[in-house]
Amino acid sequence: EPNVLAGTLIAHTDAVWGLAYSGVKNHLLSCSADGTIRLWNPPEKIPCICTYNGEKGCDPAHMVASFNTGSTVIYDLETSQSVVMFSSQVESGVQSSNHINKVVSHPTLPVTITAHEDRHIKFFDNKTGKMIHSMVAHLDAVTSLAVDPNGIYLMSGSHDCSIRLWNLDSKTCVQEITAHRKKLDESIYDVAFHPSKAYIASAGADALAKVFV
Repeated sequence: EPNVLAGTLIAHTDAVWGLAYSGVKNHLLSCSADGTIRLWNPPEKIPCICTYNGEKGCDPAHMVASFNTGSTVIYDLETSQSVVMFSSQVESGVQSSNHINKVVSHPTLPVTITAHEDRHIKFFDNKTGKMIHSMVAHLDAVTSLAVDPNGIYLMSGSHDCSIRLWNLDSKTCVQEITAHRKKLDESIYDVAFHPSKAYIASAGADALAKVFV
């Protein structure tokens, strides 16, 4: 509604797939199907600070981005230079899709976690760029990830209709919830932790958003 709309940021030329907000400098990152990542300072008259055309962290001076080529890169927001490129996402002999659907950073550890179309979740060391762990996490594509504010649990959503809660230390599944019905062969699009309360939420292709206690 017009009375609640504070402003509109216009620059991308195709669908916007993801947003990340940093409260440190009140900056916003957006990634788009137009192949660019944009850094915004929304209150400014010219809000778009920088555009990244390359191959989206714990550190507010860094961002980590993943691309449909399967590559994942950490960038320095001050210099716009790549800091770390993670080692190849494709395991030898595996011809399945290496498409990445979601990338998240651990809130306290230098770890990046990626969700893959081929049912895998992978963990990377931000300092070395090497893969720490890889696991088949669902029965269908892993579409979404979220880490709880304390960095103890990872939540994943999938087109197999399930939300899974993982202990990050042991990499084991501690809970599974069947959350949404399939529609056109898709199911869960996004998952989220509440920043302070014991709530989790999911959004699905069945046009429902659900909150779980």
